[in-house]
Amino acid sequence: MSDVNEAIEGVVIEPIGSSELALTVQTLPDTLYLLPLSERPFFPAQTLPLLMNMAPWLDTVEKIGETAQKMVGLVMVRPSSTDDVKPQDFYATGTAVHMHHPVRADGKIQFIAEGQKRFRIVKWLSDKAPYLAQVEYPNDNRGANTDEVKAYAMAIINSIKELLPLNPLYSEELKFFLNRFSPNEPSLLTDFAASLTTAPKEKLQDVLEALNLRRRMEKVLVLIKKELDVARLQSQIREQVDEKMTKNQREFFLREQLKAIQKELGLAKDDKTAEIDRFHERLAKLELTEAAQQRVDEEMQKLSMLETGSPEYAVTRNYLDWLTQLPWGKYSKDKLDLKRARKILDRDHDGLEDVKERIIEFLAVGAHKGEIAGSIVLLVGPPGVGKTSIGRSIADALGREFYRFSLGGMRDEAEIKGHRRTYIGAMPGKFVQAIKECGVANPVIMLDEVDKIGASYQGDPASSLLEVLDPEQNSDFLDHYLDVRFDLSKVLFVCTANQLDTIPGPLLDRMEVIRLAGYITSEKVTIAKHHLWPKQLEKAGMKRGELAISDAGLKHVVEGYAREAGVRNLEKQLGRLVRKSVVKLMNGEQGPARLGVEQVETYLGKPLFTNEKPLSGLGVVTGLAWTAMGGVTLSIEATRVHTRNRGFKLTGQLGDVMKESAEIAYSYVTSHLKEFKGDLKFFDEAFVHLHLPEGATPKDGPSAGVTMATALLSLARNQKVARPLAMTGELTLTGEVLAIGGVREKVIAARRIKIMELIMPEANRRDFDELPEHIREGVKVHFARQFKDVVKVVFAEKDSEGKVISVF
Repeated sequence: MSDVNEAIEGVVIEPIGSSELALTVQTLPDTLYLLPLSERPFFPAQTLPLLMNMAPWLDTVEKIGETAQKMVGLVMVRPSSTDDVKPQDFYATGTAVHMHHPVRADGKIQFIAEGQKRFRIVKWLSDKAPYLAQVEYPNDNRGANTDEVKAYAMAIINSIKELLPLNPLYSEELKFFLNRFSPNEPSLLTDFAASLTTAPKEKLQDVLEALNLRRRMEKVLVLIKKELDVARLQSQIREQVDEKMTKNQREFFLREQLKAIQKELGLAKDDKTAEIDRFHERLAKLELTEAAQQRVDEEMQKLSMLETGSPEYAVTRNYLDWLTQLPWGKYSKDKLDLKRARKILDRDHDGLEDVKERIIEFLAVGAHKGEIAGSIVLLVGPPGVGKTSIGRSIADALGREFYRFSLGGMRDEAEIKGHRRTYIGAMPGKFVQAIKECGVANPVIMLDEVDKIGASYQGDPASSLLEVLDPEQNSDFLDHYLDVRFDLSKVLFVCTANQLDTIPGPLLDRMEVIRLAGYITSEKVTIAKHHLWPKQLEKAGMKRGELAISDAGLKHVVEGYAREAGVRNLEKQLGRLVRKSVVKLMNGEQGPARLGVEQVETYLGKPLFTNEKPLSGLGVVTGLAWTAMGGVTLSIEATRVHTRNRGFKLTGQLGDVMKESAEIAYSYVTSHLKEFKGDLKFFDEAFVHLHLPEGATPKDGPSAGVTMATALLSLARNQKVARPLAMTGELTLTGEVLAIGGVREKVIAARRIKIMELIMPEANRRDFDELPEHIREGVKVHFARQFKDVVKVVFAEKDSEGKVISVF
């Protein structure tokens, strides 16, 4: 490098005249065989080895070997490949070179090309390979005897000097150049400088075609300056990377040395010792059972004997990490203040008075006993009635930690009881994870969607829950991963479900069921005012004073857009109102500060629900049904199709149980027509069609038996139900009216469509009497033991004085 620098430092640019040629150029031939170049042009100042495919160019090389001067013309072509080029693909200007030592190997031809002079193609003498062309050699030193050229030459030399330290390859190429030429020749120096750059081939070809020396030097100077900028940037990046690597390596060695020194002086411990000490520190704060302590001691001993790099070490370390992070013997103190608990429940929930009373009773028993343990509460109700939030309120009232996870769709038993430690990635089940996260052994754990738990070839999670939830078993709960028994008996489990049908019987038997029915309109309005509306305002970043909604507006939203049992859809509709108000505000429009009925319809459109009236007419009776989404009214229609033959047809997407109820109702009414003053020949001649509207909705259950029988009797008596009346009850072949479920939901459904007179089984009198006063208010219920009690109410006749005349 120093030799090169010294050589270039001593360069003096001298004028070149016709009599002072530094390089004697031998006589050049008028015709040349041509070889194509695809990547970059070849310059006269270069000497480089070239490699070409043998197949298309072997004949050309052999022809060159037969010439006296062994010269060839190297010309750039426009395509990216040289294998199949035509004369029109060649540029007009190339470089005449001496071919030295051509060698054939592995389908390639390699030779050394020694550049001589530019040439220009005058005429093509052959139009296919080997290509032969008549050429001329223009003067490429024009304008060399000027001070401006000297200045450009010095600028190029200085740029080359700056490039040399940045890339060692430049210095090697400069050595080759200085061995062949004098640096005092500006034309060759310019060509050499161009060959150093990594410019695109079109830019380099442009330089090759520039015959005016000053213009050529100007082009090359621009290219070499760009090359210098790129080289500097690369050098800077490389230095930064090297510096960072060096710094990291230095810090690594210093840290290792520091560890070794500290270990030698007894000031620090190795990783294994530090881990074991940390486990001992955790264990000192815990109260492990005898079996757990024995297992920990065994694992500690195993850990001390294992090498830190072995897979068994990682498995044992993770196991001890879990075992020592569980809150063995750590319990939070329950706050058994019933007044405080009632205040928290009232703060978080409006309505649900019966549910709150059940929870207070549950807490009162715990307060009297001194602890709440061994309890599993199951909250059953439609979506959106607040089951999950009640569980959180119970935890707040008790002052316990709260953890929630969903069982919906769970199919793997290992999620309940953990994986065994026989493979990588094993971990404890959800309950051990919950205990660890809560940090105490008596949290409130909520199991959402317990009715949607599944089963698969991986096990039956519902059966695994038996050991977890059974107060007689969970004091010795065994997780497969821990393989040590842990006491879950102090945990309060709160489960939620939409229905009881899909919960396995043994599991349901261990739970204390608390039912949450849907809300009536007044309750929904109160919930919206106190909870949902402020929540939506907060989500939108609005203050209470900026936007309000009237009670009439809230009631209109409830009755017109959100009639479901819960309040989730109500919350969505209120969110829409707030968002549309914010849009008006952001658009600079002056929206109303208080939304009324008119604004609600403007924002939400026409109501989805209208004040529906129950269907009425001959053979039409309104029934009451229970669904997982709450109570609904169900109109049952019966009609006589024709009298050509007797028959009975059922439609309306009915399940097997409901079809059986219809058959029982048909048989019972047919056999008791005389008793109920019906047309004795009616069913002998009539083909009757019984239909339940909304046929796309599956319907099943026995509680529509009474309603179906009443519809059929209405046909036979040719007498319709004269007043708004709804009924429910299971009918037997002997006319007994049996109890049904979902009394609260059915009463709420009747109130929703303004039916205030109901018929229910006598066995459900107690269920109705236990309903909150605000639900029973204004509702008149007739309780029936037998179907004749139903007939007396439905088809009652009154005399002129208003007294009921017996229908029998």
